[in-house]
Amino acid sequence: MRPDQPARSISNRRQFLRRLGTTSAVGYAAYLAHKISPSPLSNHASGLPGQGRALWAAEANETTTSTGYLKQSLKAGMIRVKKSDAANPWIERFRLAKEVGFEGVEPNTSPGMDVNAMVAASAETGLTIDGTVGGYHWGTTHTSPEAATRKKAQLLLEESLQQTADLGANTFLIVPGHGKDGTAEEVRQRAFEALDRAVPLAEKLGVKILIENVWNQFLYDHGGDENQSAQPLADFVDSFDTPWIGVQFDLGNHWKYGDVAEWVTTLGHRIGKLDIKGFSREKGRFTDVTEGDIDWVSVRKALAEIKFQGWVAAEVGGGDGERLKKIHGQIESALHCTKSLSQIEAESA
Repeated sequence: MRPDQPARSISNRRQFLRRLGTTSAVGYAAYLAHKISPSPLSNHASGLPGQGRALWAAEANETTTSTGYLKQSLKAGMIRVKKSDAANPWIERFRLAKEVGFEGVEPNTSPGMDVNAMVAASAETGLTIDGTVGGYHWGTTHTSPEAATRKKAQLLLEESLQQTADLGANTFLIVPGHGKDGTAEEVRQRAFEALDRAVPLAEKLGVKILIENVWNQFLYDHGGDENQSAQPLADFVDSFDTPWIGVQFDLGNHWKYGDVAEWVTTLGHRIGKLDIKGFSREKGRFTDVTEGDIDWVSVRKALAEIKFQGWVAAEVGGGDGERLKKIHGQIESALHCTKSLSQIEAESA
């Protein structure tokens, strides 16, 4: 820990693991499951279930899902319905996602987000709001050369963490910066400072900040070849020296630049959740999950190797019930979500 870093009640990963009573990857992943308690920071007074501080589970077996080693989620913007209740349009959207098989949903944070409506829709339909996605980080970057922009981004990050906790979710996906904002060192330092400053609030709220690997010209060579490593991203996460920063690893985003399975094993315990889409190296474009040329057999083997259990969120073009059902089936075909971890390990042996 650097001398200028603030003291924290959880100072490093090893101490955090000891508090869980384990030093294994499974134990480290245990806090992905969560319970809800009232938050003194919440400014919502409706008393609806789900609002408040997300508390990490202390038992490793709580990460075991009801249907298999992975639970399927999707981005909220993917859900399309023909008509919905004007009083709460999220109810029909959440109900549709639940009916086609998804267990969770990830909405974008935004100023004025109707937290109450989403929490009510979750309670009504049984669809879990498992995490959120930054709705600001492309337009207002944390690595902007303009101090005023960085200040605005920081305020939006803090608001997003609070909204995530109020929704009862336990992770916030963030793109921490963009390589176009300066030199590699300038961008890295600005991104580090922004996330590091937010860690105390993240810990207080029980919301983990997860960095997504995207085409943002940061921690990889955007003009480079397909043999790149995830080690720069792993090193960046480790530089925070806290379990409250991790990775929401998108299984399709960097197939153009590196082997997906190798990135999974390199990132290992740093992976808090997964995103999924397809990519075709042959055609040089993103695809539906099973329509590219990603080797999903090797990906499953890598997930088994790091003993990952938890959430995987679809991030492809959405649509109506028929479209969402197709996406759900494609994810199952790629990752065999409904199998147990031991079954995945056996088939990968």
